[in-house]
Amino acid sequence: MIQARNIHKNYDKLHVLKGVNLSIQPGEIVSIVGASGAGKTTLLQILGTLDRPGKESGSSLTINGADILKMSDKELSKFRNTQLGFIFQFHQLLPEFTALENVCIPAYIAKKPKAATEAEAKRLLEYLGLGHRMDHKPGELSGGEQQRVAVARALINKPAVIFADEPSGNLDTASAENLHQLFFTLRDELKQTFVIVTHNMELANMADRKLVMSDGNIVTGE
Repeated sequence: MIQARNIHKNYDKLHVLKGVNLSIQPGEIVSIVGASGAGKTTLLQILGTLDRPGKESGSSLTINGADILKMSDKELSKFRNTQLGFIFQFHQLLPEFTALENVCIPAYIAKKPKAATEAEAKRLLEYLGLGHRMDHKPGELSGGEQQRVAVARALINKPAVIFADEPSGNLDTASAENLHQLFFTLRDELKQTFVIVTHNMELANMADRKLVMSDGNIVTGE
């Protein structure tokens, strides 16, 4: 599913990633942990095509068979929209739109038919226990409900991989535990692949594999 080799990233003189090698299989849930500044989020952004790695010799990144480093910005944007899903700590829901409308946005960007998109969004919201909340705006939803809307939005285009950056970092304990269990249910029922950056060690230890980062590289669990 994901093959990354010799991934580097520099910001001016700061060498953030120092030759990361990584392999993730379809249907695998992988957590990435480490101290602040270890390079976790930078790695997630590169794997998620939100940022580009350095151009060091021998670097490569393939996702679901696609050679990411050879794509133009336009090709990368389309690939990201149709093949990847994202869940962030603070939901990133648009406050002026309902839950249903928020879920539909990635599919509309992909120019999918409106009727089919809304039907799939409703199915996902019902599956996630939000069938009675789909006409509510984010401000009318609890933190846990907002994050489940974000999960539905991440799933709407049936992505190959979902990337999550501190997905339960803004939730209370009960909501966080429910979200963690949801990831494994999605993997079991939909064969979904997850790459999760987290400081929550309970979630990290639940993963199929826990990767520990330190000083710009993976030091254990590769």
